[in-house]
Amino acid sequence: MKVRVKFAKYDNMRFIGHLDVMRFFQKALRRAGIDVAYSTGFSPHQIMSFASPLGVGMCSYGEYMDIELRSLELRSLELRSAEGKSDEICRRLNEACVPGIEVISVKALPETAGNAMASVAAAGYTAHFKDSASDFHFLEGFMNDFLAQDSIIVIKETKKGTSQMDIRPGIYECKVTPEGILAFTVDASSGGNIKPALLLGALWKFAGMQQEPPFLGIQLTRTEIYTNTGTQEQPVFGSLEEVGEDF
Repeated sequence: MKVRVKFAKYDNMRFIGHLDVMRFFQKALRRAGIDVAYSTGFSPHQIMSFASPLGVGMCSYGEYMDIELRSLELRSLELRSAEGKSDEICRRLNEACVPGIEVISVKALPETAGNAMASVAAAGYTAHFKDSASDFHFLEGFMNDFLAQDSIIVIKETKKGTSQMDIRPGIYECKVTPEGILAFTVDASSGGNIKPALLLGALWKFAGMQQEPPFLGIQLTRTEIYTNTGTQEQPVFGSLEEVGEDF
């Protein structure tokens, strides 16, 4: 049985890298007494996969991990009250977690569901200044013209060097909230992933700023990861959580 775990990562845990988060959950699943399936071979490991690695320093309230369960047997403790298995697994994982990691939901996946990583189509983000005296209202006057551009060319750095990338087709939403927070939804698929820094840099340049965005003074948060149930031309986004159901 395959289940999808949605979790949040914040506070000091935002400085923990992806590989360490993976190792943390391997231990948390064992402590929680969950019967996770293991791979075969000389070096068996828990069968799990993550939707999209989160950059170090970023918070998130929409991270996803798929795990394969060998059975629904839960070790050590009986089910409490009238909780279902999904609620019990969620509770047990939270008891095994540390401050800064919080399991939000556990959903059973249908047999036809793709794995979390392959399902990623877009991601939602927010950006706010760590200094409460600053906000993004100064960008409001530029937003309509920025999004009206046919193309937005940025320089993307890769392991092989640099290349040009048109990020305009992958910007699905970008706005400044009444609280002065920048909120945006962008392509997060393997073929067109737009890092938040690329969008911020393009916005800064369009607004006539001479310097790069002050990234050390900006807190980026991933709010959700989406799958596309429509077409590439007419996308219909739904959260990865919506694919599963309680059990």
